[in-house]
Amino acid sequence: MNHAQQTLHVIPEARLFQGVAGRRLLAWVIDTVLIAVITTFLTVLTGFLALFFLGGLYVAVNFLYRWLGLARHSATLGMRMMGLTFIDRDTQAIDGGTAFLHTLFYTLSVAFVIPQVLSVLLIAFTRDHRSLSDIVLGTALVNREALGPTPIFR
Repeated sequence: MNHAQQTLHVIPEARLFQGVAGRRLLAWVIDTVLIAVITTFLTVLTGFLALFFLGGLYVAVNFLYRWLGLARHSATLGMRMMGLTFIDRDTQAIDGGTAFLHTLFYTLSVAFVIPQVLSVLLIAFTRDHRSLSDIVLGTALVNREALGPTPIFR
């Protein structure tokens, strides 16, 4: 039995995913508001010149916010506020490369209707509430407290 199987055997799976879908939605709302505030601040800081490229600025802020949060803490600020964290196949915190890919896949899925709708349906109606990006990358957003005290999470 490998480390991941041992860890998942010790942690009841139901505890890992209990209430994740609803809290994931709330985390997304919190993150979206924070990204909008940062984008607004940057727009004001530029003397409103950023209004000419507001869409691009919002996408860039969104990407950096999510990537840096996932790379540093394995969760965005909204996810941390909701007690959620990303883990990989080995139940470890995700690394910077995985965080980048997750953010890239998220950004692309938001840009196209079908992947976004599929992700929302997967989050809402599957047992482990994983998005399309999570399934492709082998990650999962889980209850942080269900993992117990682990030094891997910063």
